[in-house]
Parts: sequence; C-alpha cells; structure tokens
Amino acid sequence: MTTEHPIFKMAFSRVYPMYVQKAEGKGRTRDEVDKIICWLTGYSTAELEKQVEREVDFQTFFAQSPAINPNVSLIKGVVCGVRVEEVEDPLMRNIRYLDKLVDELAKGKAMEKILR
Repeated sequence: MTTEHPIFKMAFSRVYPMYVQKAEGKGRTRDEVDKIICWLTGYSTAELEKQVEREVDFQTFFAQSPAINPNVSLIKGVVCGVRVEEVEDPLMRNIRYLDKLVDELAKGKAMEKILR
C-alpha cells in the first residue's frame, strides 16, 4: 500500500505565491509564472485564477486541469535532488514538472526554452 504524500492535499493557493515570489526575486514576473502553469496544465489565466481562489489542493488542481501539455516528457533534470523524469507517481511527477519549470524561469532561462 502506498501512502499519499502530504503535498497532494496541500492547497495550491499556498504554494502559488511562493512560485511567484521565487520568480520575482530573480527579476521575472507573475505573468511568466502564470504562462508556465497554463502551458503545463491547459488552464486559461482566468481558470488558473479561479483554482487559486477556490483553494483547491494539488490533487484537485491537476485532476481538473484541462490537459497536461504533451511535451512534458521533454522536461528533464533534477528538482530537490529528484530526477523529474524518473518520478513514478503521475501526480508527484506533475508537481515536480511545475517545480522544475519555475526553477528554470528563476534561473533566467528564456521562455521559449522553458515552454518546450
């Protein structure tokens, strides 16, 4: 039996400002963070705002996403010591993909390279 990771039940709206803060701290913008999240999940900007307002957890956030981008398999690398492409749990892998994309943004990578 597998146990659910605590982040699955964490409100996306609690982590979202941290993504924005990380990006803004490196001279990037909230709009760029939103663009990355929308690219990954298929949400429109308005739908993303609604999900944040509704304070849905990560599990719900990804379960309700219109369409995970088909190019996610091109996202490679390490986040928090974990190789994202090797994460077995689909939800955790999506969360790690999002972390990796925000990391790339904060490190100054060009948007066209982030949005594969």
